[in-house]
Amino acid sequence: MQSSKPKNIDEYIANFPSGVQEALRQIRGVVREAAPEAEETIAYDMPTFNLNGTYLIYFAAWKKHIALYPVSAALAESLKADLEGYKGTKGSVHFPIDKPMPLELIAKIVAWRLEENSKS
Repeated sequence: MQSSKPKNIDEYIANFPSGVQEALRQIRGVVREAAPEAEETIAYDMPTFNLNGTYLIYFAAWKKHIALYPVSAALAESLKADLEGYKGTKGSVHFPIDKPMPLELIAKIVAWRLEENSKS
């Protein structure tokens, strides 16, 4: 979907259709609210939030979904009931682009990652 490598999150978001842009802005807002001290950057060509020198969370828009990374096995087990019904991979959860973003769930994932990050 992207036409060029983004230099920042604003450029990343601008590369997508308006509906996808809105979903990406919502996710960014949730992360900013939950982790205001996290630093925004681009890593792996995706919007990334770093905290204490490590990746906190990153996300990417794809053809049919927006993926949130990293989702560890421990996180997936801890939020198993919340994640039920969402597809994903070993390290991600996928939210369908054609449905409203589950912002409360995303906030829970970020909170979980903040807790995990504070222990490392």
